[in-house]
Parts: sequence; C-alpha cells; structure tokens
Amino acid sequence: MEGTEKIQRKLPNQEIDYFKIGKILLSRWYWIAASVTLTLIISYTYIWYTPKTYSSSGTLKIEEKKSEISDVISAISVPDRGPSKIQSITTVLQSRALILSAIKNLDYRISFYIMGRVRTSEIYPTKPLNIELIRFDSLNFYHDQISFKPVNRKSFELSYKIANKEIQSIHNYDSPISIGPTTFTIKYPGTLNKNTIYLFKFNIPEDFVDRVRAGLRAGETIKNSNIIGLQETDSNPQFASDALNNILKEYIIFDRNQKAQSASQMIDFIDSQLSFLSTEVKGSENSIEKYKQKSKIIDVSAASTTSVSKAAEIESNKSLLKIQLIAFDQLKEQITREKDNLNFNFTTAGEENVSLQLLVTKLDNLIQERRALLKTYNPGSQPVQDINQQLLQIKLTALNSIKSIRASIEKKISFMDSQLSQVNQTIMALPVAQRDLISLQRDFEINDKVYSFLSEKKLEAQISRAGILPGATIVELAQPNMTAVSPDEHNMHRTAIIFGLAIGLGLIMVVRILNPYIYDKETIESLTTIPILGVIRKFKEPFDEDNREILALLKPKSIFAESVRSVRTNLSFLASDKQNKVICITSEVAGEGKSFVAINLSSTLSLIDKKVILIGADLRRSRIHKTFHVSNDKGLSNYLAHQLEMDDIILHSEHQNLDFIVSGPVPPNPSELLHSARMSTLINQLRLKYDIVMIDTAPIGLVSDAIPLIRMSDINVFVLRSGKSKFYAASIPQRIAQEYNLDNTVIVLNAFEEELLHSRYYTTKFTGENSGSHYYYYSDYSGYESSGYYLDENKNKWWDIRRWFK
Repeated sequence: MEGTEKIQRKLPNQEIDYFKIGKILLSRWYWIAASVTLTLIISYTYIWYTPKTYSSSGTLKIEEKKSEISDVISAISVPDRGPSKIQSITTVLQSRALILSAIKNLDYRISFYIMGRVRTSEIYPTKPLNIELIRFDSLNFYHDQISFKPVNRKSFELSYKIANKEIQSIHNYDSPISIGPTTFTIKYPGTLNKNTIYLFKFNIPEDFVDRVRAGLRAGETIKNSNIIGLQETDSNPQFASDALNNILKEYIIFDRNQKAQSASQMIDFIDSQLSFLSTEVKGSENSIEKYKQKSKIIDVSAASTTSVSKAAEIESNKSLLKIQLIAFDQLKEQITREKDNLNFNFTTAGEENVSLQLLVTKLDNLIQERRALLKTYNPGSQPVQDINQQLLQIKLTALNSIKSIRASIEKKISFMDSQLSQVNQTIMALPVAQRDLISLQRDFEINDKVYSFLSEKKLEAQISRAGILPGATIVELAQPNMTAVSPDEHNMHRTAIIFGLAIGLGLIMVVRILNPYIYDKETIESLTTIPILGVIRKFKEPFDEDNREILALLKPKSIFAESVRSVRTNLSFLASDKQNKVICITSEVAGEGKSFVAINLSSTLSLIDKKVILIGADLRRSRIHKTFHVSNDKGLSNYLAHQLEMDDIILHSEHQNLDFIVSGPVPPNPSELLHSARMSTLINQLRLKYDIVMIDTAPIGLVSDAIPLIRMSDINVFVLRSGKSKFYAASIPQRIAQEYNLDNTVIVLNAFEEELLHSRYYTTKFTGENSGSHYYYYSDYSGYESSGYYLDENKNKWWDIRRWFK
C-alpha cells in the first residue's frame, strides 16, 4: 500500500528561473553576435549601394481677403472653394500642366553626371562642360547618355550607343558634332580630372515631369489651417529645391490668372458687342447728316424731340435686356456642359440674379470638389456619386432660375414693345420729313446710349482685373537640404541590430524547440514523478568506447568520481530494511551508459567495505568482460543452460570486494533463460554471499529480457543519458513501476554536462505536499569545476586571465 502511494505522487512544482533564461541566451552569445554582425553588414552594403534621396520643403499661405478694388466696385471674382479649397489647391499644385510650366523655368536642356565605381550621380546645377546646341528638334533628338573623356587640350573622346552598338569617337573642341539628329559643339573646359568620366544627356521639359511628380507631396501643415506645406524629394537636393520653388511661383501666376479670368471673359463679351455697336453708331450719324443735307432740315420741333428721346430710351433699355438674354444663354450652356469657373458675363441688379449667382458659386465649388475627389476615387465610388447627385440638383435649380429670369426679361421686352408702339404712333402723326429724321435720330441715340453703357462696364471690368491679387503667398521658399532622408542610416542600423537580435534569439528558440533530447534534471522532473537518484557527470577526458578502465577509481578526485559517489550515497537510503540488496540497472536503448554506470557504481560501492558482485545479464551485447580484460567464453549463459555451476562463473577483479560474472556466449534464447527458475536461484544464492548484487541488464526499450530481473530486484535504476535519451524515455520507468507495482524505481542521469542551450528554464521547488522522503539530495556540480575541490578538473583555461597573476 505504501508503494502504491509513492507511485501516485504528483509532479513537483516548477517556477520560471529568469536568471537561467539569461544564461541560456548568453550561452550562444556568438550566434547573436554573428547575426547582428551579418545584418549590420547587409545594412551598410544596402546604404552604400542605394542612391541617397534628399527632401526640400516650402510653405504656401492661402489668402482669405479679396482685392480692395474689387470690394469697392463689387466686381465678380472667383469665389473661395469652401471645405474642398485646400484639396483643390493641392490638386492644382500636383497637376502635370503646372509642373511642366515650372520645369520650363529650370535649366533643363542638358544634364551632367559623374560615373563612380558604384553608381552614376547627377551633378546639377554644376556644368563641367560648355555645350552649345546647333540643331535640336524636341520631337526627334538623341535621348541616351553620352560619355565624355578628355584626351588633350585640343581633343576629347565621346562614347555612346547607336542601335545598341557602342561607338567611341575622337572630336576636337569647338567643332560641330552630330549624334543622330542632334548637332552640338563642346568648348574647351579647361583643366579636368582625366580619371573622372563625365556623362551628359539632352532633355525636354516632359522628361522631368514624372520625376518631379513622383517626389512632390502637398498638404495642410495644420488641420483646418490656410497653410499648405510642399515637399519635393529627389536624388539631387539642389534640383529638388529649384523645382519646388518654381512650382510655388508658377502657382501664384496660375492663381492670379484664374481669378482674372472672370473679368477677362466679361471684357471679351463687351468688346464683341462694342465692335458691332461702333459700326452702327457711325452709320446712324452719317445717315442723319446726309438726310439733313438732302431734305434741307436744320432741326426738328420740341414735340418731335421729346418723342425721339422717349423712343430712344425705350429702345436702349430693350437692347440692354437683349444683351442680358445673350449672357444668360451663355451661362445656361456653361451649366449644361459643367464648365469650370462658371461666372456671369454681364451683371444686373435684382434678387433673382443674386440668388442665381449663389447657385453658380455653389455649382462651381462642387465641380472643383469632384475634380479633386476623382484624383483619389473611382467615378463610380460613393463620394463621387454623392457629389454628382448634388450637382444634378443645383443644375436643375439654376436652370429653372435662368428660365424664370429669362421669362421675366421677355415680359419686360414685351412691355417696352407696347410703349414703343404708342410712341411710334405719335411720331407717325408728324410730317414725313420730320418723321424720317426722327427715325434716324432715334437709331443713333439708341446705339449711342448702349455703346456708352457697355464702355462703362468695360472700364469697370478692366479696373477689377488690374486690382486682382493672387489668392496665395509664398511664406518660405525651399532651400537645398544636404541631409539625406533616405536611406535613413540611423534607422537602418537600428533596424539591422533589432533584426540581428531577433534572428539570433529566434535561432536559439528554434534549436530548443526542435531538440528532442533530455539534457538536464529539470527536464526529467517535469516529465515523470519517478525520483532522480543522482546525476553522473560526463568524464571530460577521452577514453575508449569499450571502457577498459574503471574511471571512478582511475580519477578519484574528479567531479565524475564525486558524482558517482553521490549516487552511491543515495542508494543506501533505498531498501534500507534489507541487509543484502539486488540492484537492477537498465535503460531504454543501447548507448545510454547503463553498463558504464553499473561498473563505476559497483567499484565505488566496493570501496566502502561492501562486498559487491556485478552480473552481466545483457546476454545479447555485454561489454563487462572487456572492462575487466577477461574472456567471455564462460559466463551467465552457460550457468543458465546448466553447463556450469555458480562457482564456475564467478570471477574476481583486481579490486578488493569486487567480483563479477560475465554474460558468456550469446544464446539463441536469452529471454527464456533469464525467465527460468535457475536465474532466480542464482540471485538468491548470491544474496547470501554478497552485500550488493548489481545486475547489468539489456535495454528495456529494445527487448524484454530485463523484465524478470526488474521484478526480482530490490532497487531498479533506470539510466538516462544527457543528450542521448529522448523525452519519452523519461516516462518508461513510471509506466513499468505502475504496471508491475514496483517500489524503489529511480532514475540516474548519466554523462551530464552543462548545456545551457537545451537546459530547462524552470527550477524545481520541493515544497509543500511535493516534498518528502522519495526525493533525494543530489547536485549536478554545475559551476564548481574550478572550486579547487576537484583537483583533476582544476586546469587553467586559455581564456582564464587569473592564471597570469598567480
């Protein structure tokens, strides 16, 4: 019953040992150092071979105040864009047309480069060569780079490609050179470095548009502010600043032209009307003079004059109303076609006109906002569809308003026609000569009044256009920034170090995860409740695989020997009620050191006046005879086969109190022999003669030969080898103990050497219900090699600088 309680005990508590985690990571510090070094080399290489890019910034302020002159004369100007104003302006700033205009102000015609070992660099605005173009067609010219290398003071060498064929030619300075359709001359540049290879290339403005647009960024510096920040990124800092400054200046010109467009449209419209009226006025004046001379009429009566004036006034107002109809028809056409910058070409007073002006302003805003959205969204996206819906509603409202205003004007014209009919009846009552003269004077006065009115409006529009100020101001021009923004060296190196650390630590984790072997006692304690009897250290010096020497006796002052003695001490606490003990030593597979443990443990037991016999019960592959340098012709298999008696197979070693029985010849039925009653008889007889009967059995994971011996033993020692035994091997002794209801089954960890990389980062806590007599004190002696107690281990290392001061 007591044994059953031991078998059902719980696993010990284990806590994370953070100090040990640090030791595990530091155990492979050179992996981490190598990975960090590798990533830093990659980062330095990347930075070396990657062209640097530079960024220049400028600031543009959007003015909210209108022109003072425009305020005085109430001139029509382009209205603000509302919420989408900033977005509309940034769209214009990044437009291809504006950038192309800005590039035309640069010195773009010829670009110069220097060829380096790694890459070719542009040297704008430096011009090492004075090249003059003789023949250059912007639609047909040589586009590729041309290499220049000075030969002497009179000549130079050019290299270029024609139809993928490399061509090299020698030319004289100031002499025409033709490459394809392009002809040019190069003047003597003075002293140049002959080891430097210069390159040049012919350009047109369109060649730079995509380059500038790719690096241009524009947006609000602060949300809901009227300050726009522009940034141009390029591989040449001077080019970036020059391009950005020209874009800023070009926008100011563009904005002023846009604001003056309304006044210009009005002036153009009035000019077209004045051109016609000027001819009409002159014709009417000549007709009056001719009629007076022909009819010999010097003047007309007062009544006639009143009728003429009244008729002329009505006709003048009627003509002005017709001009308004023409203006509204033009506006209707613009609204239908959704043209940008919708404006009246002619202004009149009235609430309806003010309402229509507000609708036109809102419609213009929405058109500009939709244009900005189409830079980001597809035509079928929801934001664009919402704008289209608003546009449709406002267009319908505006067109209905125009229809209403037009109907009102037509009623006014109809009313004027009725008044004019009455005046005409009065005139018809006059004599024929006066009536004809009145008719001529009326035409003259009508044309003259309309002409004067339109001339006045033209003057107002011209004053308005002259007083219009740009809607933006350049706050800060761009300056060349010689500090590269990409690649960011500090960020690259920092990222490389982080990646290096991650790779090194990740490699450690991967190796640990993929490791299937047991390396330390904490791993065993986490896998099974079977207690660990002790840890036998790995013998550091080389020895033959047949183990021809008993190392515990050969090196008695080594850590290895001390660890064997520790196991010997703990053995005394097992089966303490028995005077004579049978100890069975086994393992899962061959190569885990069960025979090695059995031999060295037997030898140390014999040193404390214990009479010990070691039995080589591995009838298939025993090596005990090699350790003791004897023949294996007679042994246990002969006894079990009734060929020899017990006294015939017992051999004496050269060490006092230590006898042994070799396995003997390999039988055809080893398992049946070990299950025989003769094996039980042998063990019972040996109990009477020896204090310790040590049995070295076959691996239990390969054959079943050890099962009967395990059941007959007082103590069963299961050997696990560090770095050799796999995780599932630790569960075998517990299964066997439960299956056969065995007591005193223990584990010995053999060939232990501290391997921090694979060690478990938990520490076992034997406290509370998990503490008790079934756990044994033992040490793995890690860190004590140089303590001075183990003389055979106390050797100076090459890296131990303390030995230099001894």
